[in-house]
Amino acid sequence: MKSRRGRILRRLIKRPASRSWKSRARRARVVEGAHRPNPDEVTVNAEISDFILHISKERRLSEHTCLAYEIDLTQFAGFCVARSPETTLELIRKQTVRAYLSALHVQGFSRTSIARKLSSLRTFLSYLCVDGRLEQNPALQVSPPKAEKRLPDHLDMEEVKRTMEAPDGESFVGLRDRAILELFYSSGLRLRELVGLQQNTVDAAAGTIRVRGKGGKDRIVPVGRLAKQALRAYLDKRNSLRPAQGVGSLFVTQSGKQLSPSGVQSRVSKYLGQATGRKLGPHALRHSFATHLLDEGADLNAVKEMLGHASLSTTQVYTHVSVERLKEAYRQAHPRA
Repeated sequence: MKSRRGRILRRLIKRPASRSWKSRARRARVVEGAHRPNPDEVTVNAEISDFILHISKERRLSEHTCLAYEIDLTQFAGFCVARSPETTLELIRKQTVRAYLSALHVQGFSRTSIARKLSSLRTFLSYLCVDGRLEQNPALQVSPPKAEKRLPDHLDMEEVKRTMEAPDGESFVGLRDRAILELFYSSGLRLRELVGLQQNTVDAAAGTIRVRGKGGKDRIVPVGRLAKQALRAYLDKRNSLRPAQGVGSLFVTQSGKQLSPSGVQSRVSKYLGQATGRKLGPHALRHSFATHLLDEGADLNAVKEMLGHASLSTTQVYTHVSVERLKEAYRQAHPRA
């Protein structure tokens, strides 16, 4: 019996959420002024769609963020139902939350993922408390797991050179991919920031690019000399194509359609693997951008602005990388190290 229950819990924790949250949220929305059911009448699942609609329409979070919330909350709801099909909001205790985090740990989720899922749950339950549907938030009584101390993966300069030379430099795809790689490293872009670039966001004369970052915040980032050359070569080819109607995306397929994040991720990972022999993604180029700037004495606040970080503490992780390099150089060079 226990093993069967364990299998059910594992399936529910792993199961991805449906992408049809918008239609479900509309059906679940409580009409303003109508009778709101008592908390003991409301199941966990019944409130998730309403919350997703709230963060989408009122807080105007991105679809990507809304989907991440839905996946996390649906996993928690599935866990609760597997433990007790009659679980309601008022029956959720801190012991329930702890048991959920423990189950995630057993399933092999990283500490970072578990902490994020706890954060999603805290936000959801706090929303219900503010809205008067719940008296207290038991998730606030549970501490997240300690974050893993892991320095960001980054490339050395020889690996950067090999990565940039990996694409075929003459074909459309090769020129495009070279421009993508150069721009990731030159400007420290996130994956979705690069995919979302439009042709009119590039100011070739000024050597800058306008980026739409997290939370819909725009920032201007510089584009280096080699990245400008790669972009110019790509755009000469790109402009010879007839783009798909209504698509002004900077990086497109040969048929003129916008590249997908997964498509860019796959191609960049392939080139990084060829150049470094390691399993890396586009974020490694962003990490390299920040690390190399700080290694050469760039101002931390300037790097923060270029990365689009809201907090300086987020940027400071890269200073640890530089300190490790200094310590290694000291150990190798100092006669009494």
